Amino acid sequence: MPDVFFTSDQHFGHKLIIDFESRPFGSVEEMDQVMIGKWNAVVGAEDTVFHLGDFSFLNLERTRDIVSDLNGYKILILGNHDRSRGRNWWLNAGFNEVSEYPLVYKDFFFLSHEPMYMNKHMPYVNVHGHIHGQRYEGNNHFNICVEHWDYTPLSFSQITDRVVVKEEG
Repeated sequence: MPDVFFTSDQHFGHKLIIDFESRPFGSVEEMDQVMIGKWNAVVGAEDTVFHLGDFSFLNLERTRDIVSDLNGYKILILGNHDRSRGRNWWLNAGFNEVSEYPLVYKDFFFLSHEPMYMNKHMPYVNVHGHIHGQRYEGNNHFNICVEHWDYTPLSFSQITDRVVVKEEG
């Protein structure tokens, strides 16, 4: 049965991110290949992946090669480094769907690139990227950036297992 996965902020082709985020790679080529391998180790051809932004710093041809190497039906929510290229550029790069705006998934998970303000009365958990190695405290945010998850997409069940849903009492 197909599964659903979430990930963000691979920054394929971005050499400086290795130093900025203390990524454990000796080169950008090694980083890109390791992340492709980790993606395909967990995501099958029939699975869906929500990518929450900042996918690639490469040109269209090289980005298309990476997208085609990755398993699954791929949905991109544009990140701050993706927006300048526009929705059609990313569709041409091979994403199956591209959203310029956050999405609500399963009536409970608010998917966005940047963390969104969530007050304690909002009925959502914000699954987001953008802040790389940082974390927000509390039950209303879940940072899906690759630095937290060994550069591997997480399944929906892996996220729900980690999210503490507060019961009204």
